[in-house]
Amino acid sequence: MSRQGDFMVYCTEQYKTAKKLNGKQVSQLFSRYNVWDYLYSCFDALHTTGANYIVEDIDMYIQARQPA
Repeated sequence: MSRQGDFMVYCTEQYKTAKKLNGKQVSQLFSRYNVWDYLYSCFDALHTTGANYIVEDIDMYIQARQPA
């Protein structure tokens, strides 16, 4: 698996644990808001940050894409 693929798995697991969701719920959420593409495209910047930052960043990304 690529470094980006490993990173996306890591982010999924961190988010799943932090939000007490199961894998299917995270997958659906990430697909609905295109989080997969975001994580892949921002790999260079995000992979050097900590787990808490990543979870918070994903939350902000999702919130910015939700209808008002």
